[in-house]
Amino acid sequence: MGQDNLKDRAKGNIYTSKAPEDDESHQMISSLFLGPHAENYEYFKSNIIAILETTRDARLNYFPEDGPFISEQVQASATFGKHTDKIGKAVKKAAELLSRHSVPWWSPRYAAHMCMDMSMPSLLGYFMTMLYNPNNVTIEASPLTMVAEIEAGQQICEMLGYNLDPEAKDAPVGWGHITCGGSGWWVAFMLLVSQNLTLTQRYHVARNLKFYPLALRNAVKDFGPLSFIGSTFAIETCGGAKKLFKDLSKWELLNLKVPTVLEIPDRLSIEYGISSTFLQDTMKQYGIQSVGLGPLERQYDIDQPIQYMLSSTRHYSWPKGGAIAGIGSHNVVGIPPDIEARLDLNALDERLQASLEKQQAVYAVVAIIGSTEEGAVDPLRGILELRRKYQAQGLSFVVHADAAWGGYFASMVPKDFKPGDPKNAEPPKQTGKGDGFVPDASLRVETQEDIYAMRDADSITVDPHKAGYIPYPAGSLCYRDEKMRFLITWTAPVIARAGTSESIGIYGVEGSKPGASAMSTWLANRCIGTGPEGYGALLAEVCFTISRLSAHWAAMSTKTTSFICVPLNLLPAERKAMQDPNITPEDYAQALDEEKQKIRERILKKSNQEIVDEDAARATEDKAMVLLRALGSDLNINAFALNFRYSDGTINDDVEEANYLNRRVAEVLSVDSPEDDPTKIPFFLTSTEFDHEAYGVCVQHFKKRLGLVQDEVSLFVLRNVLMTPFPTEGNFIDNMVNIFQDVVEKEVEVCRKRNETKENHHSFILQDGSDKIFLVNRSMFHLASRRRQLIASATIDEKSLKAYRDAKNNNPAEGFFLSTAQKEDISETILSDGAFEAVITSRSGKTIAQNVEVTSFTALKDRPLNSKHRDHAYPSGHMPFYLYGTPSSIHIDHMLLLAPNIQLSASNINLSVDPPIPAANLKNGCILYLDEVQESAMQPFLPTSQLVGGRGPTSASNFFFRAGRRFQVSVFEDRYGISTGGPGLGDVDYGARLATGEIVLGKDAGEIWVDSEGVNRDPFKRPSQTAKWREEFAKIGKELE
Repeated sequence: MGQDNLKDRAKGNIYTSKAPEDDESHQMISSLFLGPHAENYEYFKSNIIAILETTRDARLNYFPEDGPFISEQVQASATFGKHTDKIGKAVKKAAELLSRHSVPWWSPRYAAHMCMDMSMPSLLGYFMTMLYNPNNVTIEASPLTMVAEIEAGQQICEMLGYNLDPEAKDAPVGWGHITCGGSGWWVAFMLLVSQNLTLTQRYHVARNLKFYPLALRNAVKDFGPLSFIGSTFAIETCGGAKKLFKDLSKWELLNLKVPTVLEIPDRLSIEYGISSTFLQDTMKQYGIQSVGLGPLERQYDIDQPIQYMLSSTRHYSWPKGGAIAGIGSHNVVGIPPDIEARLDLNALDERLQASLEKQQAVYAVVAIIGSTEEGAVDPLRGILELRRKYQAQGLSFVVHADAAWGGYFASMVPKDFKPGDPKNAEPPKQTGKGDGFVPDASLRVETQEDIYAMRDADSITVDPHKAGYIPYPAGSLCYRDEKMRFLITWTAPVIARAGTSESIGIYGVEGSKPGASAMSTWLANRCIGTGPEGYGALLAEVCFTISRLSAHWAAMSTKTTSFICVPLNLLPAERKAMQDPNITPEDYAQALDEEKQKIRERILKKSNQEIVDEDAARATEDKAMVLLRALGSDLNINAFALNFRYSDGTINDDVEEANYLNRRVAEVLSVDSPEDDPTKIPFFLTSTEFDHEAYGVCVQHFKKRLGLVQDEVSLFVLRNVLMTPFPTEGNFIDNMVNIFQDVVEKEVEVCRKRNETKENHHSFILQDGSDKIFLVNRSMFHLASRRRQLIASATIDEKSLKAYRDAKNNNPAEGFFLSTAQKEDISETILSDGAFEAVITSRSGKTIAQNVEVTSFTALKDRPLNSKHRDHAYPSGHMPFYLYGTPSSIHIDHMLLLAPNIQLSASNINLSVDPPIPAANLKNGCILYLDEVQESAMQPFLPTSQLVGGRGPTSASNFFFRAGRRFQVSVFEDRYGISTGGPGLGDVDYGARLATGEIVLGKDAGEIWVDSEGVNRDPFKRPSQTAKWREEFAKIGKELE
């Protein structure tokens, strides 16, 4: 939206790449993609042709004596030609629409979602395989691609650090496979769903692992099929004690270590000669897959739900999967993040301690290795250490690494990496030079160590369709111990040695799934390589690219810019200040300014080659490459936010207004309608929202750094993901940033206009009684000059008053407004002078009186409606109103406590309460509750036209706030001053209730005002788009008509 003239801003933004000298890794990377300008088109085309020719030959060579089935005569027929022509036109139109409306994530200008050009090996692997359409549910339907899936699983396991050597004694054999995964995949009825199918299986595995000992215990009981082992089969508890299995308590059974559970089938075979077939038949009778979760929980009196624990910044599908699995979303427990959005180990420790004390079992603790919104890597080493701590006390659980995003970054970890080695802090050695040279960046030391620790996680999810540059729907699930895969099958737990061909469809929750996805993953991994010289080199250049952009977000704004740009992740100077309790605010500000200037001089103003050359003479801790590595997130996602300065240089402190700026910038630099032409957007970003409850201290600290009030309003945050290694030379990123800055400065002007303009035309609802006029301001949340709830009494000249009352008497169903004749500043003129010139009009727009003299304008209520003054939830159990007037004419106006909202006003109501309300209270204004109206259940309201227009349940005759309607009410004293700001203005002291009874709204429609549109209208909102995507899509169908 709002891309007019944006393309002009990018003129001259030409990126000319030359072959960098000796930079073999960049040369290799350049061979992997079709290219931003299809530079490798001929190579890609030749491979496509080779695939098609091979496909043709395969068909010709299969029993060639059969001969052709589609004859030349058929092909020459009119009908054949007609339909091939229609198909050709439809294909051309579909390709045209895709080219025009697809977001160009192949371009270095795209820095929004986790999307980039897919690698050519992956595209070719998928294309060649889909022509044969193998189904990887069974080897019978996919003899070759089943092997590809097994080998792709081994490739990923090896990249993650899992052992694949069956002869190794220090680690179990790992196993992995490709899932038909992607966010929100729904599995067959009564199965689970979650972030992807790999996560669905993760729920199955952790649940089945937890209940396997309980099910087996039932088989070992007296007269059970395994009762003969009861007196001798001993097992080690997670606390280290050795006991007979049949004597373990419920708590001990629920907390056996993962290896202890997985080795039970082998032990039964070795120690008792029990065959896999016999054990399989036994567990079919007793296992959770047959018996179900509920019966086992009831039998063992498990009255506290078993829980998952992971960062509250998790993907939304985690609690969704818990809900559908029957675990309950509340039992997918969110652990608060730290200030940089990583899981807070202290908070996790407290939660685990509580579980231990309550003896509430835990399925798993999940470490997110690359959160999708912030690129944060959770402290997996610390989680593993906490597990060891609690296992010693009797609490054990699975540790799962959700590396859907960050899994492929394991390829960046050096093969000789050793945790704690001082050389890990050294920046990587650079091997190129010249124009087009792209340096390699390494991950932070802490990030490397947490990624390295994945080899000790029990299971890991990785999405090749993310940082593997592979087409959807390639997901994957890997187990540290291959025996774990049997927990979601009906198959006997017999070890299948690595490398054997097997039907692996039984080890997942999917049924049919595309073999093309497995082949695509295998071929890409094989051609690129899953080590530091392959994907590691690609992602190292990507990390350098994102670091350069991080440097811009960190140092873009100065004390003179119209806005400030603050990255979520702290600068080194900020981290140091947080560790030094003695630092003064002045010293902190100076250190931060100096560091930003250092970034500008050593990074922003330098080419890649200059950065590397100048670093050669610097000590390690002073190198620009070390500083670059310290900027931004743990991986390649930047979360950052903007705030604006008012014209006088002060920084806005209203969260909603900062959100407004960020939202408008995101709208300009994104696509959400057919009218948004991707070819006119020269730089793409995306956005997210930091919820107060989920982000806790993280979002509050972020607000503080932005100069905002630390309230409970969610923070709208900009976000960019970079997956391309191409744009860091040729001044390309600088030009993109300049475009971004131009957009921001333009939108700052809009924010200033909506917040600084004090003079405006003001309109009031006229409420007339027999003895006094009251005026209710028609409030607007989106305009500072009208961002207040103002109720006032006033006097108008006799001539105008008569004209108004005559019009009212002639048409009781018509309502009336009093509006200022010219732009006025309510605070500076109307309230201070108490007088102004006005116009009275009917709601239908007819002028009733001009040159109206308004005097004695006196506010009863003048409450600010800025976001910091609003409540954090709509009223529950009632609907609050202001009650005011005189004993002979009483009026009400709905309290606007949260946005969006609805303005509801009624004149001359019939108030019948006990005891009667004193005149003094009416004069100052009270609070009235509609006791039986549940506001929270009604908000947000539909547009006014739907509430009081048309027929049926939303017609005027059915809307709850209508003429003649009767309500039960309670009346309370308003404890706050005329101009007191919220939140909490609607809170009352029930013990000091003034009266109870009922009200009846006036019988004439003109005395009722309902508006859910004007109060929420944004005068600066860009025009809404009217075209539908389906209308565009229909153009393809027209080619087939």
